[in-house]
Amino acid sequence: DIEETVRTLIVNLHFQIFNFALTNMCGIFAIFGSSLSDTELRKKLIECSQRLRHRGPDWSGYVVEPNGNAIGHERLAIIDPESGAQPLISPDKNLVVAANGEIYNYKELYSELETKYSPLTGSDCEVVIPLYEQLGIENFPNKLRGMFSFLIYDRRDKSYAAVRDHVGITPLYIGYGADGSVWFASEMKALATECARFEVFPPGHFYSSKGGQLTRWYNPVWRQPGSVYRPYDKLALRSAFEVAVRRRMMSDVPWGVLLSGGLDSSLVAAVASRTMKSRSSEGGDHVNWFPQLHSFCVGLEGSPDIQAAQKVATFLGTVHHSYTYTIQEGLDAIREVIYHLETFDTTTVRASTPMFLMSRKIKAMGIKMVLSGEGSDEVFAGYLYFHKAPNAEELQAELRDKIANLYLFDCLRANKSTSAWGLEARVPFLDADFLDLAMSIDPKEKLISQGRIEKHILRDAFDCPEDPYLPADILWRQKEQFSDGVGYGWIDSLRDLAARNVSDQMFASAACRFPDNPPQSKEAYFYRAIFEDHYPQAAAAKTVPGGPSIACSTARAMEWDASFRNRADCSGRAVAGVHNQAYGEQFQGTGETKEEADAKRQKKA
Repeated sequence: DIEETVRTLIVNLHFQIFNFALTNMCGIFAIFGSSLSDTELRKKLIECSQRLRHRGPDWSGYVVEPNGNAIGHERLAIIDPESGAQPLISPDKNLVVAANGEIYNYKELYSELETKYSPLTGSDCEVVIPLYEQLGIENFPNKLRGMFSFLIYDRRDKSYAAVRDHVGITPLYIGYGADGSVWFASEMKALATECARFEVFPPGHFYSSKGGQLTRWYNPVWRQPGSVYRPYDKLALRSAFEVAVRRRMMSDVPWGVLLSGGLDSSLVAAVASRTMKSRSSEGGDHVNWFPQLHSFCVGLEGSPDIQAAQKVATFLGTVHHSYTYTIQEGLDAIREVIYHLETFDTTTVRASTPMFLMSRKIKAMGIKMVLSGEGSDEVFAGYLYFHKAPNAEELQAELRDKIANLYLFDCLRANKSTSAWGLEARVPFLDADFLDLAMSIDPKEKLISQGRIEKHILRDAFDCPEDPYLPADILWRQKEQFSDGVGYGWIDSLRDLAARNVSDQMFASAACRFPDNPPQSKEAYFYRAIFEDHYPQAAAAKTVPGGPSIACSTARAMEWDASFRNRADCSGRAVAGVHNQAYGEQFQGTGETKEEADAKRQKKA
């Protein structure tokens, strides 16, 4: 009887793994309308798609069609890599689909189809096929809940389409060949050397060859100026976030949570831990690979995050893995980090390096998916510069812009730092339904004032003394940007490294070497030079945003306070009088003291 029970469990487990084997973070690539011969096109398809193999190291799928069309897929599978490989083919063989990401509500979408469809695989992304057939590319993306980029080729009329998720959690690029071909890739490195021009595929858009242009499909009410706000409801906010976390626990692979000890990652871990315990007590067919939730943290020895994360892990009862790295290990990784990130944005490079190092160790444990806390600061005004927001409407406008630009910053970091090692990061705070609720709350509730710390309503929603989600000092801990929280010495060491590699003369001539978006500090110059080594194309530099910023603000917020002008830096410590460990009065955003900056200006004069 015991042997039979074990055999049944194994069969059921293999079946569930098979059903999930087709999904996960992957790399997608396509060339449409190429003038190459079929033989040369296949060679080019494989050559370029292989540059994405770190995203999906387990299997590759290639489809070459007549008339110069080709689609590739680099897959992160679980077991049995010979079954159900992508690109997916529709039952009638008319459609070819390559997908990256997850569609969490795929079962509901199948049940709502007007014409019933019998899936050929267990892939959540296969639901794209009947949705496209029955609703058309214009009408179905807004029904999807998840993170996704996908390509569709229709053999009947040789048309094709591409779609990217609502805020750009998964990456996608579009390029244009000299022969009139159109290229798509999960990462820029797959097409940068091949296309006459290329750019970031904007989130919340689709491209259809029938119209030959990008069209926005994501138009939430909260993004429109003058939208009507709703009052803050503590229970509704908490419940919506719990739903968002539970959606992302859909997995039949080993997974865990990233736990920095800050509010956002701690809430994700708390909800995930409660859900796992609830499922275990209820029984059912849920499979937990580990009897306890595993959590992961990274930082310099003795850093604020390391200490706070351990406290949260002990409180939640997770199996905690605390990874420390040395400053030299971080500095040694910078060049490789910039290659994978495909950006020279200062705050992104700073924060991505420890995340990149941690992801390698997590993947070595056999973990293939982690939950992460990105997006909360943009939704709830969490950055320290929001202390200076002049009014509710100005704050709301800043939040809208911050969310719209996440694909250039935090989403890019979370996806590419982890996918460099074949690890997938899921972000509950950016759930579309949760965004609709949280961003429709009256922005007056998000203003920071006397006695109201940043992200007050989020903290309040989970402040349940009778059944606490987190220790009180964690729930009400001051915001630490990830690049600060891993250890204050990290950023200071990056500045020192840049100062050793970029002379005063080099920096003074920065606009000559980099006329487009010239670097504003030696640190930024250092990253830009490395980026140019990897991606020398002019189009590559144009994919990276620029402009003044303080503590990750947009340029608009630089006008909120006179003190911001001379302290432009993406560290939260640049906000004078707010951060507990703020830089002193002599700090300049360039990393110089005020006296050094004044002397330089006098010398130029």
